[in-house]
Amino acid sequence: MPQLTHPPAGIAPALEARVGLWIGRFAAALALTGGVLLIVLVILSVISITGRGMAGWIDFLPFRPGPIPGDFELVSAGCAVAVCTFLPWCQLRRGHVTVDVFITRLPPRGRAVLTLVGNVLMTGAVAIIAWRLQLGLADKMRYGETTMILQMPVWCGYAGAVVGLWAFALTALYTVWRSINEIAQGRDGD
Repeated sequence: MPQLTHPPAGIAPALEARVGLWIGRFAAALALTGGVLLIVLVILSVISITGRGMAGWIDFLPFRPGPIPGDFELVSAGCAVAVCTFLPWCQLRRGHVTVDVFITRLPPRGRAVLTLVGNVLMTGAVAIIAWRLQLGLADKMRYGETTMILQMPVWCGYAGAVVGLWAFALTALYTVWRSINEIAQGRDGD
């Protein structure tokens, strides 16, 4: 007589695993994009600072070294975008800061429930932030606001940040699903 097996507990655990792979790939691609952006911003800053330091020293060159105009505008917008591109990867890998003094004393199921609560709260908070930032993006586009020196549209930085934050919200929603399945399967999620 064949032995009956029960399907894994949780909400569509096989689908959750496949979705997790795709979200993981997308989050990794966003994080790598943010890393490349930060490297470009570091190079931009080094060139600008070096040029600022050399201004007036090397007048015999065919070009006049100096700071890159609008470097601060580029760095501030780029850093905002880069931070937002790292957040989905951090959420997926459980990399956010937690206070472990209380949590480590709980049994595995208690830790899993607290992880679920944290993921639900994170999903709600980041969805509200992404929604409000998207409304801000629409305002910046409608009014045509530009930066002071480069006259670069301000909405460009907002657009990159909105993409990163909505990806973060989607990843946080996935981690809620993952946490529910971990609780149903008796895992603590670590």
